Amino acid sequence: MIAIARPSEHVLQVSLNRPAQRNALSNALLQELADALTAASLDDTVRCVVLAGGPSLFSAGADIKEMQRDGFAAIDNPSRIAAWRVVEGFRKPIVVAIEGIAYGGGHELAMLGDIAIAGASARFAQPEINIGILPGDGATQRLARTVGKSLTMWMVLTGEPISAEAALQAGLIAEICPDGEAVARALAVAETIAAKAPMAARLAKEAVLAAYETPLAMGLAVERGAIRHAFTTEDQREGMRAFVEKRPARFTGR
Repeated sequence: MIAIARPSEHVLQVSLNRPAQRNALSNALLQELADALTAASLDDTVRCVVLAGGPSLFSAGADIKEMQRDGFAAIDNPSRIAAWRVVEGFRKPIVVAIEGIAYGGGHELAMLGDIAIAGASARFAQPEINIGILPGDGATQRLARTVGKSLTMWMVLTGEPISAEAALQAGLIAEICPDGEAVARALAVAETIAAKAPMAARLAKEAVLAAYETPLAMGLAVERGAIRHAFTTEDQREGMRAFVEKRPARFTGR
């Protein structure tokens, strides 16, 4: 259900792999994803992760058959909640590659990435209202914090999809590329990130995410603490020394 590849020394690619079920986010798939990210978090050689779906779609959302069989317990059980928290709490940068549809839970999963790259024909939706429910894995909160009230209400209350272009304008994604090239582009972005100082990247991610959780004054304090920490690292000394010496920096993550 999860395919793992190592395209380079410091980049890990994790792909959803339930094509017959349109990459529906079953409890088992989410657990495999959480396990892969837990391992990546403990592997110092992994500096950036690319999260991808299949070549024609990212994910159609939660597993409807699982929900029909198990009811609310299908999406509200300790292991699933813990798996979502692993993804949400992953400290290293995640670049998401989206082809085709990212609907429901698939869209909610994509929003947990740090940078999203989408193919030109990608579509984004929260269609849960069409089956008599509403988003339950974060969309009502994360979507509103990203795109604002009106578009969030439109997506959640109509269930209608938006285009990649609309997603770009709304700030849901960072870049649109030709169809079929999202993974390659995401890997290129991940390589760029992986070449930077790993600790600085993790601290920067933490500081940016604080903007969604805290008042401005507290967020600025998080940023100040993060840069203070960065100044204690060997990579900070190497980065500034390399700049002065006009050579590429050799970051080690220390």
